[in-house]
Amino acid sequence: MMRANTVLVVDDEPDIREIIGDILGDEGYQVSTAANAEEARAKFSDEQPDLVLLDIWMPDTDGIALLKEWRERASSSVPVIMISGHGTVETAVEAIRIGAYDFLEKPLSTAKLLVTVERALETVALKAENVTLKTQLEPVSGFVGHSTLLSDLNERINQVAGTRQTVLIHGEPGSGKSVAARVLHRASPFTNGPFIEAPIGVLESAAIGESLFGNPKSDSITPGYLEQALGGTLVIDDVSALDLDSQASLVAALETGSFPKASDKSLIPANFRLVLTTSQSTADLLAGKKIREDFLSRLGAVTLKIPPLRTHREDIPDLINFYTQQITDSQHLPFRRFSTSSINYLRNRPWPGNVRELVNFIHRLLLTTTSEIIEAEETIAVMGSRAAPMEAVEEKNAWKDFGQPLRSAREQFERDYLEFHLQQTRGNISELARRTELERTHLYRKLKGLGLNPKDSKYRE
Repeated sequence: MMRANTVLVVDDEPDIREIIGDILGDEGYQVSTAANAEEARAKFSDEQPDLVLLDIWMPDTDGIALLKEWRERASSSVPVIMISGHGTVETAVEAIRIGAYDFLEKPLSTAKLLVTVERALETVALKAENVTLKTQLEPVSGFVGHSTLLSDLNERINQVAGTRQTVLIHGEPGSGKSVAARVLHRASPFTNGPFIEAPIGVLESAAIGESLFGNPKSDSITPGYLEQALGGTLVIDDVSALDLDSQASLVAALETGSFPKASDKSLIPANFRLVLTTSQSTADLLAGKKIREDFLSRLGAVTLKIPPLRTHREDIPDLINFYTQQITDSQHLPFRRFSTSSINYLRNRPWPGNVRELVNFIHRLLLTTTSEIIEAEETIAVMGSRAAPMEAVEEKNAWKDFGQPLRSAREQFERDYLEFHLQQTRGNISELARRTELERTHLYRKLKGLGLNPKDSKYRE
């Protein structure tokens, strides 16, 4: 039987508590009440309600102050609906700015109360479902495989996870940087806090600082990734995209142990674990002046290197079996397995996109074939257009025209290179930008200059 949602009603008026309790109780909710802030704090902590209805005007601590307390606790994502008999536009805006889900005025409309409560709970459930869908294909305990390389990596992750140390994860696109970050989070002191990924690699440089530290506006405040990650783990995806000012601000936040809150610039503790990811080595980042020379040293970052799939091919059978099971279970597909010949074929294929490319192909194969045992012939047939760009690139590079000018040779290489990755990403510009480590604006100019159109149907076959 499904557990009833619990609602905490906080109001100093007994009649209001009773009326709301009766209305929600009749709808199947489990209702708890509190007459003041002190009682509300205790019940919020002990009962961990699914939703709170909170009066603004109370005798001891007002509802706005109590809302601020709860929102500054990183582990609290409980939706709060403010209620007031003396509401103003300014008060409603302030409540929403701090993090209230909605604002209701007294006398309460039963219909509006029920709709607002239902929508608030649906929003939280949807967010939780999205997180589940995103992580259900990721291994919980570590990387899948039995190779020495992965055993050493898993051991290294476990050594680092128990500390609060900043971690730099570098590896090729698709090799498993996000998996490493999640494993670190789950085994860390911050495991009960949020796991926040900041995809700054797809942002314009001017927007990165605001995305990290918040964006104050005239009528609302957008909390930055640092605030969202309080009590948990903040993963900055593609550290090479960090502008110098943001690097300096991050170092200052971790060295001083605090940073300014977006809403009022008051200092709040930098209580989170920082994880940085990159597709480049530290030496390449420094050589390309992508990071300040003192950036990583001042952060004291520990480095984790994720090996490319080509260096541990012996793990491909384990990966195939693991992800076949995960995909069939998560999408309620019938039982499937790969034959030995099929596994051997996939083990010997090039996977420039690493584990991510392999998983995407397994997913595609499971959706387009029906045999319980997937033989090599079916695997090769489905590989089809996937194999073509690899073979085409190999054929083009089998004979190199060293007699042409350097500029022409460079353009030819860039065209072949980008065509290959357009095929691999099916024309997805965001993924192409990640793989090539080019800013989107530069990437668009480059494609246009070479006469390549990512929307061309041949890249989406």
